[in-house]
Amino acid sequence: MATSGTDLSKAVWRTSSYTNGDNGDCVEVADGLTGIVPVRDSKRPHGPAVVVAARAWLPFVRALKAGELPG
Repeated sequence: MATSGTDLSKAVWRTSSYTNGDNGDCVEVADGLTGIVPVRDSKRPHGPAVVVAARAWLPFVRALKAGELPG
């Protein structure tokens, strides 16, 4: 789900542990928002963010770690 209608102005973003250190793929997530986990490209902080339901976040991260999703 995209951020249309979701106010992320008070979101506190952190760099994901999946971000590489050479300014390549940079992903940020915002924690502590009730029911959602926003994700954005750190190179485009004012660009769009994808908002994932909090209940779907952990299974998504587990699938990434297990190599079950295309990379």
